[in-house]
Amino acid sequence: MTTAWAHGVVGDYVFLEPIITQDPTPANELDILQPSWVKTRDANNYAVGFSVEKVLYVDDDYMPRFSVGGGSNWSHSSPYQGPSLQGFDDLTMFAKYAFYYSLKHEFLMSIAAQLQLPTGNTDVEAQSHTSLGPVFLWEKGFGDLPNYSLLKYLRPFGIQSDFGYVPALGGQTSHHMFADAVLEYSLPYLSNNVQDIGLKWPFRNLFLFNEINYDQLITGPSGQTFPHLVATPGMAYVSYHFELAVATQFALNNASGPDTHAAVLGLLDIFYDSLIPKLGNWTINKGFGE
Repeated sequence: MTTAWAHGVVGDYVFLEPIITQDPTPANELDILQPSWVKTRDANNYAVGFSVEKVLYVDDDYMPRFSVGGGSNWSHSSPYQGPSLQGFDDLTMFAKYAFYYSLKHEFLMSIAAQLQLPTGNTDVEAQSHTSLGPVFLWEKGFGDLPNYSLLKYLRPFGIQSDFGYVPALGGQTSHHMFADAVLEYSLPYLSNNVQDIGLKWPFRNLFLFNEINYDQLITGPSGQTFPHLVATPGMAYVSYHFELAVATQFALNNASGPDTHAAVLGLLDIFYDSLIPKLGNWTINKGFGE
C-alpha cells in the first residue's frame, strides 16, 4: 500500500495543524516554516521555527498510532534599548502514542513524552537545563451531530487540545506548564459532508480557527511566574499536500498585555507522505507498505 495517509484524519474529519496547540494525531509532516513577529513593550521579536514528525507504527486499519519528531527555532530580539540578541532556541523532541480513537465519533486521544534540550544560544533559549515530561492531547469532530435543520451547520466544527507539564531534570527546580485548545470550522467538511453551498477554490479549502493558549513557568516551591494567556485567531488553507496558515494574537490577561502589543504568526506545513508516499509511509511494522 503506497497511498499517502491524509493528515489528521479521524473518521470523516480532517483536522488542521494548529499554529501553537500540539496536534494530537500522529502524522508524517514537515513544518518547514513557522515565522512569527511579536511586538512587546520592550522589543520586536522575530522567530523562524521548524519541526518534523514521522509515523513509525500503524494498526491493521492503517490508522497512525505512534510517531516521533522534534524541532527548534531561530530567534532574533531587537530591544528598543540595548544590543540585539539572536540564536537558536532549545531543541524539543517528542514521542507520541494515540492510545484511543473512534472513527464513528471523530474522536482521538494520545499521550506524548516531551524532551527539551538546552542546545541553543543561552541568551535566547527558554530553559538552561534539560526538561522531560508528559503531554496529554485529544481532538473531537462534531460530525456525529444530527444532519438536519440549522444543527447540521455545527457539524464542521472541531476541537483540538493539549496539556503538558515538563519539569527540569537538574539545576534549579523549574516546571513548564502549558495548555492549549483550538476551535476550528472546516469549510471542506461543510461542502463535502453537510451541504455544498457553492464555495469555489480557494475558499472551499479554508479553515477558520481560534486558539486559546496558556503558558506558565513555575519556578521552585515558593513562587511562580505570572500566567501568559492569549487568543490566537487565524485562517488556514489545507490541501492534500500542504497547509498554509496565518494568525495574530491578543492578550487575555493583564500579565500578557506587555508581551503582546502586536503579533503575526504563520505556518507552512508539508505533508511529505503525499509527495514521497513510499518513503513517507514507511513504518516499523508495515515496512514500505507494499
